[in-house]
Amino acid sequence: METLREEDLGQWRRTHYSAEVGPSMADREVVVMGWVSSVRDHGNIQFIIIKDLRGEVQVTAKKSEIGDGLFSLAQEVKEHSSIGVRGKVRPQEKAPTGAEIVPAEIRAFSIAKKAPPFMTQGKSSPVGIDTRLDLRAVDLRRNYLGSVFRIRQTVVNAVREFLARQQFMEVSTPKMIATATEGGAALFPIFYYDREAFLAQSPQLYKEQLTMAFESVFEIGPIFRAEPSRTNRHLSEATSIDVEQAFAGYGDAMSLLERMIVNIVDTVKERNASDLKFLEVQMPALELPFPKYSYSDLIDRLQEAGERIQWGDDISPQALKSLSDERMKGFYFIVDWPTSAKPFYVKPGSDPKVCESFDLMHGPLEMSSGSTRINRKDQLVERMQKQGLKPDAFDYHLRVFDYGVPPHAGFGLGLERLLMALVGIENIRDATFYPRDIDRLAP
Repeated sequence: METLREEDLGQWRRTHYSAEVGPSMADREVVVMGWVSSVRDHGNIQFIIIKDLRGEVQVTAKKSEIGDGLFSLAQEVKEHSSIGVRGKVRPQEKAPTGAEIVPAEIRAFSIAKKAPPFMTQGKSSPVGIDTRLDLRAVDLRRNYLGSVFRIRQTVVNAVREFLARQQFMEVSTPKMIATATEGGAALFPIFYYDREAFLAQSPQLYKEQLTMAFESVFEIGPIFRAEPSRTNRHLSEATSIDVEQAFAGYGDAMSLLERMIVNIVDTVKERNASDLKFLEVQMPALELPFPKYSYSDLIDRLQEAGERIQWGDDISPQALKSLSDERMKGFYFIVDWPTSAKPFYVKPGSDPKVCESFDLMHGPLEMSSGSTRINRKDQLVERMQKQGLKPDAFDYHLRVFDYGVPPHAGFGLGLERLLMALVGIENIRDATFYPRDIDRLAP
């Protein structure tokens, strides 16, 4: 009796994806390929569900229809194996696409040797996240994560489309840098030939410089923060949507950001209806403009609520949870932060203790931070010195301010945190393909 064995692809070619196999194709021969998401054994009938990038298709192997030899091969098919099936299409209302494939030939390209320690169907997993992350490539076969990352793709595309309509240029900036972008110690040092360098905390200084030539720029790329945090909202390597615009202030940046968020939500609703339905997630109904709260007013309210917090302190997520404003459960801005709490490049306001800055929040979770930037060299040097930074280390940046840097403003928006807010993800590690944190450097 012939047994199912691994074979090379050879001359086999896929003719259709799962979503293309429907009842209108009755009696047509097709070749489908993918991985086996489930196998159901009903005695003399085997139901094999093959999943590919477009969805799932059902293969129905009935012993009386396909003969003993081929039926024996169908019985050997294991979940997670990569296979190809050649057969004829037959309408079947209960099948995922309204049709099934009656096999004439089955080929195994890679046979699964063991079952993973978690199921790939359904929305939840009974095992801990570390168990899943140890087998992340298999974990990503889960239907839940498939929907999450299809929504992620839509978000990224929506950002690019929206900013392109606003005449922004997409740029790429170095990820290996000579000095800290924002000061502080949250840096990953690396060996760069014969000297020390760092992984970039953000593209901030480069995108500011690029406004000189291109006015409006954006980048979607990795950022690296060496923060020893083990919370469900921190990553050591994250994806940031960074935007910078010349001849603009922080009010313009907030307006651009909130309109971009609304566009993202509308696009996800339009393009990911089936994913949202599977996840049982409803996109928020957003109204412009987003609510704005001044930092000083929030400090007063937090003190009245009994929080031990002083003007100049950061506002923690735990503290924000003590406020009862319904509008603070969605998207809102905290504006006009203390100058001392923000990086050196943030422009002070008419009161030098307060700067033209904002954080975009979703409930207690920070999504984005932005500001009007300083565009005069003397003011920038003064701010660096006040924060204990050495201007000489930033000579490559300061020198361009001798050549007419325009007034500008911008923001950085965390892609993974935005996904957490939109989809209701509990742990940020499920919003990125291969997470990096203080404990995980593999896979």
